[in-house]
Amino acid sequence: METVQSRDKQGRVADAPSGHWVYRVLPRPVWPYAQLARWDRPIGWWLLLWPCWWSTAMAASAGGRLGASLADMLPSPLVLALFLVGAVAMRGAGCTYNDLVDQRIDEQVARTRSRPLPSGQVSRRQAWAFLAAQALAGLLVLLQFNGFTILLGIASLAVVAIYPFAKRFTNWPQFFLGLAFSWGALMGWAVEFATLAAPALLLYAGAILWTIGYDTIYAHQDKEDDALVGVKSTARLFGSRTKFALTMLYSGALLFFAMAFMEADVPFPALAGLVAAAFHMVRQIRVLDIDDPDQCLRLFKSNSHLGWLVFLGLLGGAVWAGISPGL
Repeated sequence: METVQSRDKQGRVADAPSGHWVYRVLPRPVWPYAQLARWDRPIGWWLLLWPCWWSTAMAASAGGRLGASLADMLPSPLVLALFLVGAVAMRGAGCTYNDLVDQRIDEQVARTRSRPLPSGQVSRRQAWAFLAAQALAGLLVLLQFNGFTILLGIASLAVVAIYPFAKRFTNWPQFFLGLAFSWGALMGWAVEFATLAAPALLLYAGAILWTIGYDTIYAHQDKEDDALVGVKSTARLFGSRTKFALTMLYSGALLFFAMAFMEADVPFPALAGLVAAAFHMVRQIRVLDIDDPDQCLRLFKSNSHLGWLVFLGLLGGAVWAGISPGL
């Protein structure tokens, strides 16, 4: 199914993959809602999920010692599953809200004018109703956690509400995206300990810098259209200095991640995941061509692989501690 959606015909959104399961499995009346939630572009919920899973794994193995019970060192599968469901629901709700706020802008940008609202596939009332349904699903997930985590999750809504407007008043909308998308770095720790501490805050800071970096790459796809409609971004701000800026952002992210792991006293082999992530970041910067939108999208999506590297490093450290003889 190759048709790109417009006011005259239904199809896929311009930057969504053709032949996606959304278009092969779901009935046509459901397509616009799947597009609002970005089910046809799962990279967003993966990027929202990774700080949640990192924090959960870091909290589970915090202070771990050789010979500790492996079950005690690994994150709870139930908590990981709840974060997965919550990430899909809340990423969908956030994207629906973003599309409602940005409808007039999206109508003027080639990549986004095929979205359901600009193309007239759904009404604003229908979009608001779908937003409420997704938010309710996210709330049901949140209510499975302790009281402190519930309040912390609700507090994130303030940042989520501000983000779509950031591109109108600052060159750093990616910073506000980082505040929202990195919130899971606090949540995983809060689920385990019902409080916050230095490791969670350091992980959050690193995830913010990582988010600014990968979303700068993403924003280079739209920089010409953004300039025409007056939308601000770090891609426009950094311009030809993007590689240098990414070097600073990714280096800072890795430093904060390493400090978080050391503050949490996770098993030392977990740092191997950060080393692998560093090589991945170096490759992104080295090959980046900011004037190639297709490559920018590919590099942006590759950050899900980076998420796996960090997460598997934490799991590997926990397993190593659990199967090694105690001191």
